[in-house]
Amino acid sequence: MAETVPVFPLGTVLMPGAMLPLHIFEPRYRQLTIDLVTGAVPDKEFGVVAVREGWTPDDDGARGLHPVGCTASLRDVRRLPDGRFDIVTRGARRFRLLDLDTESKPYLMGSVEFLPDGEFEGGDDLTSMLTAAARDAHRRYCATAWKNDDWAEPDAEIPPAELPGVLAADCLLPLSDRQRLLEQVSPTERLRVVRLLLARETGLLTQLRAVPAPITTYAVEHSAN
Repeated sequence: MAETVPVFPLGTVLMPGAMLPLHIFEPRYRQLTIDLVTGAVPDKEFGVVAVREGWTPDDDGARGLHPVGCTASLRDVRRLPDGRFDIVTRGARRFRLLDLDTESKPYLMGSVEFLPDGEFEGGDDLTSMLTAAARDAHRRYCATAWKNDDWAEPDAEIPPAELPGVLAADCLLPLSDRQRLLEQVSPTERLRVVRLLLARETGLLTQLRAVPAPITTYAVEHSAN
């Protein structure tokens, strides 16, 4: 059944379990933040959808966005003296974007269909093995990429279904790879895919003898205006 959520287009992919800080300065997203805080938007949750390269949702509608996004749950808000906001969100639920409404609110509204995960395949032993392999691939990537050891092991309590998103968010993967992970409905396959992606990126960094640019805080500047 379709539901309606505010839609925040960004130049990144948010995945369940991953944290996403945002600096809010554009007027329509200031209003969205106020509506989230005051309860005008239920559950303090809005949808984040990645913008297709070379497209804008204002000009191209839903065609300018990738078909699958993730809701962001508001965790913390700090209002600045000039009316801007610094907020912290966490990825919650994956959804398919069905339609985009550009007129009913100052910000975009989307008709969405939420996408439940499939079941883990192969039993607990396979899940444990894939989880350990994904964490090991993440450890190798970080040891190669962050020469100053400015990283930490992901919490041991992160559920296996959320782990690929958390690992991917901690690394500089291309947007297409992040979107591929987000759209994967099998949690078992997500563990396999994130391990392969991180192993690939570690190999590339090693061959190029280079390190990625520092991760920056995603902000509204990445949105399509």
